[in-house]
Amino acid sequence: MSECAKGVFIHKLIYPFTHSPIHSKIGDFMKNIVLTGFMGTGKTEAGRILSQRLGYALVDADTEIEKEQGMAITEIFKQYGEPKFREIESDVIRRLSEMENTVISTGGGAVLRQENMDNLRKKSVIVCLTASPETILKRTSNNNDRPLLQVEDPLQKIKELLEFRKPYYEKADIMIDTEGKSPLQVAEEIIEKTGIKKD
Repeated sequence: MSECAKGVFIHKLIYPFTHSPIHSKIGDFMKNIVLTGFMGTGKTEAGRILSQRLGYALVDADTEIEKEQGMAITEIFKQYGEPKFREIESDVIRRLSEMENTVISTGGGAVLRQENMDNLRKKSVIVCLTASPETILKRTSNNNDRPLLQVEDPLQKIKELLEFRKPYYEKADIMIDTEGKSPLQVAEEIIEKTGIKKD
């Protein structure tokens, strides 16, 4: 088997076994950590701690979208609708995926496009954070910047979205349950499971 073929073979085999340090097994070309997961799972706080612990840059895809468009995510949804937002999101993710030594936090629906996952996986380990619907509702209840939750029964909406997105989230290399954990504990677990060494 050629070295190239071995590389492809190893890449396909290692990713499902998320209990092993991924970074150390597939080589130093993995320079980024991508945080995915539903809103309210703690991506922002965990990402901030990760960037500090690893000496990595930190970028948030939604923040980059707002800077580029000159308006809040909620306004983009109102004016252009979700399909247009997803197009904009994919363009931003495509650019962010070329960065190195960076923690990239994505919006909760970024996983819905395979194009996004393919681009992010080029140079990154993809980590999905999870939480129960009740915890997510508690964490997001005081935030009005969640256009998909501006409904009569937000808990039911969260359950429906989680069920629909579950197979997409499960495409991540590592799944981490954030229930009962502090952002620091989540960040340390990510460092342990990716095998990325702290500076």
